[in-house]
Amino acid sequence: MSDQIAITDLPCLDDLFASPLSRLIEEMKEGVMLLDHDGALRWANRAALAMHDVERVDDLGASIDEYRQRFQVRLKTPEDYPILPAVQLLAGMPFDNVVFEIMLPGQTDQLRMHRSRGRILSIDSTTHVAALIVEDITELASAEERFEKSFNINPAPALICRLNDQRFIRANQGFLDLTGLNKQDVLGYTLQELDVFAGADQREQALHRLAEGLTITPMEAVLHSETMGESRCVVVAGQPIDVNHEACMLLTFTDLEPIRRAQNALRRSEAQFSTLFHLSPVPTALADHHTLSLLEVNDAFKNALGHDTRVTATEALTQYAPLPAAVRRRILSALASGDTISGLESNVILPGGECLTWLISATMVSIDEQDRVLLTLIDITERKRSEAELFAAIDTVMQDASWFTRTLVDKLASVRHTHRPEPVAAPATSLSQRERDVLVLLCQGRSDKRIATELSLAHSTVRNYIASLYRKLNVHSRSEAIIIARQQGLDDAPKVKKGS
Repeated sequence: MSDQIAITDLPCLDDLFASPLSRLIEEMKEGVMLLDHDGALRWANRAALAMHDVERVDDLGASIDEYRQRFQVRLKTPEDYPILPAVQLLAGMPFDNVVFEIMLPGQTDQLRMHRSRGRILSIDSTTHVAALIVEDITELASAEERFEKSFNINPAPALICRLNDQRFIRANQGFLDLTGLNKQDVLGYTLQELDVFAGADQREQALHRLAEGLTITPMEAVLHSETMGESRCVVVAGQPIDVNHEACMLLTFTDLEPIRRAQNALRRSEAQFSTLFHLSPVPTALADHHTLSLLEVNDAFKNALGHDTRVTATEALTQYAPLPAAVRRRILSALASGDTISGLESNVILPGGECLTWLISATMVSIDEQDRVLLTLIDITERKRSEAELFAAIDTVMQDASWFTRTLVDKLASVRHTHRPEPVAAPATSLSQRERDVLVLLCQGRSDKRIATELSLAHSTVRNYIASLYRKLNVHSRSEAIIIARQQGLDDAPKVKKGS
């Protein structure tokens, strides 16, 4: 058959469709519509009628022009056809795979996508008719549209390579951001021109599997600087897919540079931690976060246990006497709640029987991606012994204090019970009346906000009065101010009155 054949009028349809072949056409899932030479629609099978949601061929329109108006047909691939495909078909020239968008009458919110091909059917040597063969691809087009959207907005870098010529036909924004390229630098180029498997140990295997349309397992590769501006280590993988009825390979990439930078930073950090850990003069240990069993100790820790630094860490750990059970439970409970332990006082019995008093601090750390407990110890044994000797001396002196003044006795008692120096107060006469009022309420345990309410003052004004009190009384805290007030009898002042 030549490219151009004159279309004639259809003969009697009853004679034309009496054959078994015509009944087969009637049962086809694809829609079939027949046209006369002047574009009149003469016949359509049941599939074609169902695709247009009509029952008779007359409902499609008397001609192809009326059909286009009734269903608001819009050609989706006009760049491939300088004239309308139906006009081309009536001129005796067949066409393939043209996609139309149509709107069913009365259903303006439902667009349908039809893919058509045109053929010339020869009834006999003198009778030739035009046949439109239609396939409803609405669901397929919707799926492809969803794929296009998800592909483009997916932040994971990805390319699509067509298998028959190994050219890249899609590149999402993630890949462009990764490489610093533009779409014109990627689309249309072949795999040989833009080698995304460069540097891969299994490069030949990857190329073979891509050519065969087989899944490519993840492998490390290098996107080279001569094509992409900067070499980047990536993991590339491939999955065969169909895009617009063409066999393709979806290539996805994972940027390894952030991971490698993080790993290098972690190694540097852990190396610095190891140096500080071993050189620290403070007894320090790493322990299991479930049991507090020691895993590693520094030389200062071994010294604290009374060992020579030449004793191995393993020997030190095997000779370490565990913390008291109550202390151990308290530390583990705090760490399990996300808290830290700071300055927890505990008595520890060394292997030789010596009793030491330690201030223990504990916090969670990650070493080699494993949770560990970092323990630090401060030996306060001598300090506690000195305090005990001081208290014993004070108790001895105070057994016969008849020849001491009352002030001296009070000060000795203060040392005995608080072991803190008392604040030296300025004379209370230097306080204004309003400052005295604020001080009285401080002694009654009122908060700043409550004092402001009771004295009808602004919160900021109360804070200013308290700062002035601290300065005049030569103190630095509420508790010291309250001590001074009670020493000078200011906590017994009459009830304050409201006022500004």
